[in-house]
Amino acid sequence: MTTIAALAFTTAACAEDTSGTGTGSGPSAAASGGGIKSGLKVAFLPKQVNNPYFTTSDNGGKAAVEEFKGVYSETGPSEASPSAQVSYINTLSQQGTDVIVVSANDQNAICGALNEARQAGAKVVTFDSDTDPSCRDLFINQATSEGIAKVQVKLISEAIGPDGGEIAILSATANATNQNAWIEMMKTELAKPEYAKLKLVDTVYGDDDDQKSFQEAQGLMAKHPDLKGIISPTTVGVAAAGRYLSGSEYKGKVQLTGLGTPNQMRAYVKDGTVKSFALWNPADLGYLAAYAGGALASNLITGKEGDKFTAGKLGEFTVGAGATVLLGEPFVFNADNIDELNF
Repeated sequence: MTTIAALAFTTAACAEDTSGTGTGSGPSAAASGGGIKSGLKVAFLPKQVNNPYFTTSDNGGKAAVEEFKGVYSETGPSEASPSAQVSYINTLSQQGTDVIVVSANDQNAICGALNEARQAGAKVVTFDSDTDPSCRDLFINQATSEGIAKVQVKLISEAIGPDGGEIAILSATANATNQNAWIEMMKTELAKPEYAKLKLVDTVYGDDDDQKSFQEAQGLMAKHPDLKGIISPTTVGVAAAGRYLSGSEYKGKVQLTGLGTPNQMRAYVKDGTVKSFALWNPADLGYLAAYAGGALASNLITGKEGDKFTAGKLGEFTVGAGATVLLGEPFVFNADNIDELNF
């Protein structure tokens, strides 16, 4: 996995994308809305509000909407459950929202509401976690499932060492589309000969709740006393697991990796609980999703494969198969770079 050396950014000012995904004009386009209509009402609907990951991504979306002179809003449930987002979608539709940017708690549970919103004139962009493709216009993918799976398995393998051992996965909700896709790809990756000494013994779900995730990490150790590592591909889960391991007898003995933010994980990297973990820039993900929605609502693109649009400072992007736009590859955080990053 090639790391991205130029990711020194803050949530208040999203950095230039250096992942190679944007292929066009780059930062020089930042002052332009790229032909997007002004005044568009763009609403972000995360899996749950007050989640640090989604606060960061939604703030990225807000910066983009302000650049193309739209009207930004954020709404959503306080708990991540399959049907919790439906009422918010209905309200946004009734309010005449032009663009709904949503991270789905369930692949199918919100489809009816989203399609009703589309029939009412809204463009629907999913990000972070997709719905069934028939329910949206574009999906902004943070990284490929294969890329995420590969880096997670590689990092846990390196952390544990050549002797291998038992590992477990601490996920978010059991219905989370992105989590389940990553887990399946991790299983495929673990089947490769180079990971023959790693044995996946359990997958548990913390529902993106800090306390439940903490308890699930604790429960894994009680159930699997020989466990050597935990992969938690969710920012809430990996931080909760880090907190548990850091204060337990398993610190330094049971390895942890996953998807986290540097501000959540800095203490656990510095105290030796975590050697490395991965993520992308969630602010850039929200920024790209907002620009994609603006381009759709301005009829600059339709969402068909091959469509191109400019996403401000991130440059030009091309719509791929399945009406999907890819932000880039995961970035690996470790003791050497974590103090350079702030989000």
